[in-house]
Amino acid sequence: MSKESRRQQRAGSTTTTPGAAPTTPSRPPSHSPTGTPRAGRRQHQRHTPGHEPSFLERYRTIIVAIVVVAAVSVIGAFVYTSATKAAYTCTTVWTPSPTPSPSAGMTNAPGYTQPDMGRRHVPYGTVVTYQYCAPASGYHYNQAGAGPITPRVYGPNDAVIPQGWVHNLEHGALVVLYTGSSAGATPAGQAQLQAFFDSFPNSPVCNIQKGTTQGPVIARFDQMATDYSALVWGRVLPLATLDTNAILEFYAAWGERTNPEPQCVPTPSPSASSSAGASASPSASPSAGSSASPSASPSSEPSASPSPSVAPSASPS
Repeated sequence: MSKESRRQQRAGSTTTTPGAAPTTPSRPPSHSPTGTPRAGRRQHQRHTPGHEPSFLERYRTIIVAIVVVAAVSVIGAFVYTSATKAAYTCTTVWTPSPTPSPSAGMTNAPGYTQPDMGRRHVPYGTVVTYQYCAPASGYHYNQAGAGPITPRVYGPNDAVIPQGWVHNLEHGALVVLYTGSSAGATPAGQAQLQAFFDSFPNSPVCNIQKGTTQGPVIARFDQMATDYSALVWGRVLPLATLDTNAILEFYAAWGERTNPEPQCVPTPSPSASSSAGASASPSASPSAGSSASPSASPSSEPSASPSPSVAPSASPS
């Protein structure tokens, strides 16, 4: 077919009839060199004029990542703070002033009177600040297993805090404390403390066996001026070494005699006057200058116990 014929053919195919829309000749589908039909062109999504993505749409992934990291950081900080938060604080490591030797004819009263810090029961978990440490009084827990605590020998890694054993003191118990840097924290020292616990006598007034709320509680406590201390309510015996004889003498003189919650009503006994405070009877006559409550300096032999008419008092709310 000549070029002129082809031209005329093309011109004829685009002719239109009056009133009709012009037609476009259809093209055969394009083929690849291998003869297979070519895939159609990919349709691209055209940007709609007037629509701009918002800030959140553009940076959604980054914002989500930042929020997740911040949440994890806050939770981690809370857990760390809770785990390292002090259960109690001490204002002063109590160091009693030296006292003069007892006068002729007077008996040395072992230990020192510590200023009273109250005895209120506080909810479990309350952080208590003690004016003096080791505390022989103060706010404490009143919850089973938390205060008073089970009398036994607690190891240097056991979590024992004053809010627990101060309640034992309130009931008349003996508490023996050792520091983590003392011999008491060593295996040999722990064995000595256990032997002391195993041979501990009944309480001096109520004749209560060891292992009850009367004690003894033996535990680690680092905020002390000496390696060891023996405590009853309101009175402290500082010790450089584990002097078990001095501790027993201290407990016989003051155990169950200074605590505000007596565990029994002692029965007067005529033979009590011959005892230096180890009898349940309060009939021993005090020497000059002594009283039922301990003094800050060595005095005459202490009164054997509170008045026998005193009944166990109710715990403060």
